[in-house]
Amino acid sequence: MARIAVIGSGMGAMAAAARLAVAGHRVTVFERSETYGGAVGSVRRDGFVFDTGPGLLHLPAVWRDLFVKTGKEPLEQCVDLVQTDPASRHLFADGTDVSLPNASRAGIVSALEGALGSGAGERWGAFLGRAREAWDRSRRPLLEEPLRSDRQSLERDPYPAVRQRRLLRSRQAGTVAEVGAWELGDARLAALFDAYALSYGLDPRSAPAGAALLPYMEQTFGSWYVTGGLRELARAVYERCVARRVEFVFGAEVASIVERDGRAAGITLADGTVAEADWVVAGVENARDLFDRPLQQDDGMSAQPVNPSATVQPGRFTVLLALRGARSSTAHRTVVHSPDTQAEAAAVFSGRAAEHPTVTVLRPDDPLTRPDAEHEAITVSATVARQGERLDWSDKALRERYAELLIDTAGRATGGARELRERLLWHEVLTPVETGALTAPALAGAQGRWLHPGNSTLLPGLLLVGGHAHPGGGLAHTGMSGALVAGLIVEGADFRGSQ
Repeated sequence: MARIAVIGSGMGAMAAAARLAVAGHRVTVFERSETYGGAVGSVRRDGFVFDTGPGLLHLPAVWRDLFVKTGKEPLEQCVDLVQTDPASRHLFADGTDVSLPNASRAGIVSALEGALGSGAGERWGAFLGRAREAWDRSRRPLLEEPLRSDRQSLERDPYPAVRQRRLLRSRQAGTVAEVGAWELGDARLAALFDAYALSYGLDPRSAPAGAALLPYMEQTFGSWYVTGGLRELARAVYERCVARRVEFVFGAEVASIVERDGRAAGITLADGTVAEADWVVAGVENARDLFDRPLQQDDGMSAQPVNPSATVQPGRFTVLLALRGARSSTAHRTVVHSPDTQAEAAAVFSGRAAEHPTVTVLRPDDPLTRPDAEHEAITVSATVARQGERLDWSDKALRERYAELLIDTAGRATGGARELRERLLWHEVLTPVETGALTAPALAGAQGRWLHPGNSTLLPGLLLVGGHAHPGGGLAHTGMSGALVAGLIVEGADFRGSQ
């Protein structure tokens, strides 16, 4: 039995902790805040409940696997998991309104064909077919195996782009934006793909075409909601950890990683306390700051990947709306698309506030998120530039001005901005100052620039987990990172990946 110190209690860290405890190790989680869950948080006020991180779950098999491997009670026995239908409603700048069914490629193609016409559905269906090829080619090495030192297979884009005749020569789309312009052939379909990239913190102008995996995963495996909000998933994972005798120490800020005889040997807390350990698992953004030497080979992988066109990392601007009046029959999620996603991306990834952002409106039909049937809780959000020299989200006037913009845009999804404001009891604003950066999922292609640091490090006994390590951000990906880290500790060098 080994002593394992886990730094941070985000979803990936807790996923690793539960698996390691089941394997017989003594696991202690050190969390500097007073609660668990990392980005999967919530706000509760006056009987209203809002998610402050992700609002929907994609690829739930990752979390089902965790619960199967760590106890008798399956995931569905610990949370109420509901498949949303329709999966999403989309409002485009030209007035087109289309609702896409959940996990039905044929249904999605039909809906797009009916709303957009001109073969749009067929083109999106063909795109999903190519995305499936990319999924089949890259799923194992990109998501289910530890990152290899030989990464040549992941430096090539797995997306089989259609060869195009461009400027008297044959070319293939290499970025999300090029796929939209050259293959999808409709500004609305291009905006749909761009919106997927932006929602994950990716710049569609430079993110590799392999980002097609993101809409493929959602539209193939479905969108799921956890009754009570996604925070309930974090609660269930935390309770599984506790049931497996994982110890949590809250209010414990880790100052450094202890090294002894060339190996990680524990952690030092801010108050000087030393906790010895045989393994250290770091699930925090600043893991590199906790050790005085590089954690990765000097091959470009020692820092968080950043889009080449970006000067700042993106984050999420969120407005929580407490409304009077019963929820009308509508989609759980509506995306109001920007009239110009390229201009939006240019603003976000250069540290400015986009004038016309893509806005996501979440309206759960969930009695647990409202005081009674005569009220409604709505979450409105957009991807924005993180705090920087050109954008100060601590400026109250800027926060409120941008909140007003998002509320006006959300009005298109709720019957009009005037009606929405008439129903408004109060609202709260969360910016990247409060919620941090969006950590993008790992992507193959672009010479490996969208890969994240591997889970193993140059310091034996120290591993990285969570959205800032392989295979990157997003609930599914962080859950996978927990499985990979646990496998590397339990099986050692023989570990070949999750099954």
